[in-house]
Amino acid sequence: MAPSLEVQYAQPPSTTIPFKTPSTVPSYTPGRTVTQQHETYTYDDLKPSFPDKHWPALEEVPYIDKGHLGDPSFKNLLASATDIFDYNPKVGTEIHGVDLANLSDAAKNDLALLIATRGVVFFRNQKNLTVDKQRELGAYFGSLHKHATTAVPARGDLDDVHVVYTDEKSKDQRALFTPTFLWHADVTYEVQPPSYTSLKVLTGPPRGGGGDTLWSSQYAAYDILSAPMQKYLESLTALHSSEMQASDTRALGRTVRREAVITEHPLVRSHPVTGWKSLFFNPGFVTKIVGIPKIESDVIISYLNEVVSTTQEFHVRFQWGKDDVAFWDNRVTNHSASYGFAPHRRHAVRVCCQAERPFLAKDAKSQEEDLGKKYGLPVVDKDGSRQSNYND
Repeated sequence: MAPSLEVQYAQPPSTTIPFKTPSTVPSYTPGRTVTQQHETYTYDDLKPSFPDKHWPALEEVPYIDKGHLGDPSFKNLLASATDIFDYNPKVGTEIHGVDLANLSDAAKNDLALLIATRGVVFFRNQKNLTVDKQRELGAYFGSLHKHATTAVPARGDLDDVHVVYTDEKSKDQRALFTPTFLWHADVTYEVQPPSYTSLKVLTGPPRGGGGDTLWSSQYAAYDILSAPMQKYLESLTALHSSEMQASDTRALGRTVRREAVITEHPLVRSHPVTGWKSLFFNPGFVTKIVGIPKIESDVIISYLNEVVSTTQEFHVRFQWGKDDVAFWDNRVTNHSASYGFAPHRRHAVRVCCQAERPFLAKDAKSQEEDLGKKYGLPVVDKDGSRQSNYND
């Protein structure tokens, strides 16, 4: 510390008894949170409904990715931001101070580029983003997708909005699915699976009450593979099926609004904006790998399930608050809900747009290698035969 020019004088000891501020911490019970009562509910019109409608098969639609128009500095999106930070190097960014309901077109383009780069971006307290504004924002990025089986809002005019809803009376579904199976990218069985996807939580468990969502980077899932495995998977395609969703819907006595489809997609794709290679696989909808024996297909699917669901370095976990929004690129991420939040109500609305038909460009590159060269990062050694002590 620099020397002081102030003259110090000895002070007599204080005899004043310090005032103790009353505790502002509420009563606390470990592992328990207060359950909100819902005698009246603001979002009754957005509760789930399952209309008896029938739609034709989807036709291919033109798609131009708005991320191509984004500024690499994201200056338009971040002009009003008060904070921005990454959750980890691979995936997930949170932005404060940005109002998604009032973005300029230039800011929307920046948002697309940022989502394509980071996989998923989080925004807190988006009170102004009504469901109509959410649809308007989604439609800027492309033609909105209508889900063939899941719930739509009771309002009746929002067939392109997907409703997530569990309340105090809902049965626990944890036993019905393996944790690995819960990982998925939305409707990848479509010919043009979605790109930019937003989910807004209208009502959810209080902090610490559960109901978090996790995302997993498919850029990083590709990069973690060995070079021979990457090359092998790049030569393969996989079948993505909606048949289970359709079958379960009929078993519940509900209408399948569009017939089930099975679509063949490359197992590795490239992103049209970033140019990075990405695994295009998810445990929820991939059923078979084409052109190889079933025993080989089953082993590869099991292996990729493990990669996607258990590789912690490219996972991000988001704890929701009321009116929070997650915006992700469905082409290059998987996500998973989490159970254990009963008896809290959890209500959210999702909007997504159709993107390009998946493809692998000849000049596509690895995200890890590309950023490694750009920032001078050490090359990752993928030789697992070496000896090493586990680093906790």
